[in-house]
Amino acid sequence: MHDVSPLRVRSAVAVMVLAASTLVGIAVHEGYRDEAYIPVAGDVPTIGFGATGGVKMGDRTTPERSLVRLLDEIEGVYAAGVKRCVTVPLYQHEYEAYVSLAYNIGIGAFCRKAKPGRPPNLIDLINAGRYEEACQRIEAFNKGPDGRGGRKVLPGLAKRRAEERAICEGRRLAEPLDGAA
Repeated sequence: MHDVSPLRVRSAVAVMVLAASTLVGIAVHEGYRDEAYIPVAGDVPTIGFGATGGVKMGDRTTPERSLVRLLDEIEGVYAAGVKRCVTVPLYQHEYEAYVSLAYNIGIGAFCRKAKPGRPPNLIDLINAGRYEEACQRIEAFNKGPDGRGGRKVLPGLAKRRAEERAICEGRRLAEPLDGAA
């Protein structure tokens, strides 16, 4: 009889629960600000641990309210969205990486399918069972506003994507090991 680790068995995403370490990792990556700010030129107002919905410049929050909002948004929007879009079984670590990515890029961008005749998007790779390619594709989401209406590679996003890829591939725990990005 051989023992199969639950971390080495792909399961239906519908039954997965986000690990506390992923919530902590997202909070650390996002950083905390008690007053609304613009993270990079051309971005939208952000507050707490990266919340953007309904945020206006001048808004204020507390760490407690921000953690509650983060958990509610991750569970109610991003984890639920990943579960809605992913149609194949995943390893727990793949799920953790995809929820973290979706929180940062938005569930619409995460779930966006490729247009006919175009190369597959991330969700297309995942749902085709092309797991290794999907984990690699995470690193393509490393650009942010350049302040002139375009996009550019942001070092913090590049580092975060590398960590999410490592989590997706099962090479790293679902929390930042080298500080925030």
